[in-house]
Amino acid sequence: MLNLRKKILVAVDGSPLSDKAAEEAIRFAAGIPSQFKSKVYGLLVLPNAPRSTFTDFVPNRPITEQEQWAELKERIFFVIEKIAGEMGVPLEMAVVYGDPAQELLHFAEKEEIDVIVIGSTGKGFLKRKLLGSVSHKVVRDAKCSVYVVRG
Repeated sequence: MLNLRKKILVAVDGSPLSDKAAEEAIRFAAGIPSQFKSKVYGLLVLPNAPRSTFTDFVPNRPITEQEQWAELKERIFFVIEKIAGEMGVPLEMAVVYGDPAQELLHFAEKEEIDVIVIGSTGKGFLKRKLLGSVSHKVVRDAKCSVYVVRG
């Protein structure tokens, strides 16, 4: 049976390119003509929390448990929450820790996402080979469609 309701995952990190990807994801969800509302999932992937060593007397708390998290979270999610609210698109936000590409792929599989929207900085061949690219890894390994937004 044809699924008229789409689940759209967008990678957000508060950068201008991620804001552009979020805007595209919301427009995509709002533009699907159906009586069933498509849903957008905004996923922020933070680096793994630093591990404590025997020299640490007080280990660092993850950023999500620090005082400045509320303000930082508001800035990161501001654009996607504003646009989703204006267009009436259901939005669910999530924050996870780990490798961005792996976490995006894991979330997409777990939630049975139909399309992933991700920004790409357009690194050159050499930089991509040396540093890797989250968007390249997601495009290569995703089991669903991937929409890449260029900067």
